[in-house]
Amino acid sequence: MLRGRVSPTAVALLLAMLAMLAVGGAARAQSGSEGKAKAAQCFACHGVDGVAKLPEAPNLAGQNEAYLIKALHDFKKGARVNEMMSLMTAGLSDADIAALAAYYSSIKVTVTAP
Repeated sequence: MLRGRVSPTAVALLLAMLAMLAVGGAARAQSGSEGKAKAAQCFACHGVDGVAKLPEAPNLAGQNEAYLIKALHDFKKGARVNEMMSLMTAGLSDADIAALAAYYSSIKVTVTAP
């Protein structure tokens, strides 16, 4: 959790770095099919279609690719704590993370107003 104020310059720098990660991740992943193969271990909680099967698991379909990359790296490093996700990300390479993020972000989501 952030404490205090974050400068606009720091926010802009972080957003620029995340955008660069997303572009690099997409290039390495080449396609969502590579990520789908890597995501097989994720399907039990997050679903083949990226719609969570467990109430405590978030939907990943259509999620921002840069966000997914950062979240997976944070779980792997312990900066973000969740026992299951820490175990699941421990063996992932940067290329694996990029492929997973490319796959889940490529799933199209349709939203209808209530």
